Amino acid sequence: MKNENLHNDLILRAAKQQSVERTPVWFMRQAGRYLPEYREVRKKVDFLTLCKTPELAAEVTVQPVDLIGVDAAIIFSDILVIPEAMGMTLVIEENKGGPRFTDPVRSRHEIELLRDIEPADDLRYVHDAIKLTKKELDSRVPLIGFSGAPWTLLTYMVEGGGSKNFRHAKEMIFNNPQDAHALLERLAEIISKYLSAQINAGANVVQIFDTWGGILSPDAFEEFSLRYIRQIVEEIKRDDEPVIVFCKGCAHALDTMALLGADVIGLDWTFDIGKAREIVGGRTALQGNLDPSLLYSNPERIRHEVIEILEKYGHHRGHIFNLGHGVLPDVPVENVKAFVDAVKNESGKYHTE
Repeated sequence: MKNENLHNDLILRAAKQQSVERTPVWFMRQAGRYLPEYREVRKKVDFLTLCKTPELAAEVTVQPVDLIGVDAAIIFSDILVIPEAMGMTLVIEENKGGPRFTDPVRSRHEIELLRDIEPADDLRYVHDAIKLTKKELDSRVPLIGFSGAPWTLLTYMVEGGGSKNFRHAKEMIFNNPQDAHALLERLAEIISKYLSAQINAGANVVQIFDTWGGILSPDAFEEFSLRYIRQIVEEIKRDDEPVIVFCKGCAHALDTMALLGADVIGLDWTFDIGKAREIVGGRTALQGNLDPSLLYSNPERIRHEVIEILEKYGHHRGHIFNLGHGVLPDVPVENVKAFVDAVKNESGKYHTE
């Protein structure tokens, strides 16, 4: 790990299954619409401009550290900046169906037309945002970098956006698996370079998001998702910066995921974290896994659910508290604070020497 004296390194220690005084906490999409301060910034610029303006990206990245008290910042960006850099036209309209590509790729010819990119150059704005954010954080907490997993990026690139049945992506893997593998291989190579560049810029941790891994059968998940995540983990250039792998809806593969070479496996909210710990058996740390919808409930119920998860994990090392997916945009800020405070106030009872 880079020679950096962080004031709060709880997440780094927990990721390496070292002793911590309490369970660290951060959450996905923690820089976002639930914060009035974020909405004020968004009044000035659209989403992609925010992603591509390092000064603004750094500002919103640091907001949850200042306002909510989380134990890490995660760089503000989007998983779809990679296919956009490869030449696809990305349109993001919040509250209107989410991100979409106007020119989905559904044939080998269209795949071959995609640009080969060097993330350190073609996604330089992410690199610059990380450097600026590190200055703003001033060693208070670690900074997390991230990328979407190859399979999840493929679904957006082939479907053209979100989907209910993923017809085109599945049609590709069923009818033309060689095309899918050609695209996945290219993406894996780019992502390993992209995450390496983020670490080089100053990221203390990186996370790989496979949001749509859960739509695949177990065999297809191994062939079209885990195979490439494994490749990325092996190829990331790092010292001992932790790697987190989060696959939504993939608890059926926990035993296999524990062998990926990642330091931490993220869990969604649909699987018992105590059972997950038994399956993983100390081979990795675990991250999760409060149901994001519970943040609509009252602070006492939130505290109760936090305690339930802490008790299920027990007096064991290697737990990073998080939501089981991203925070929802209309959750009250005070409830998010109640969640973070509950973890901080209750988890000391479960710390390990």
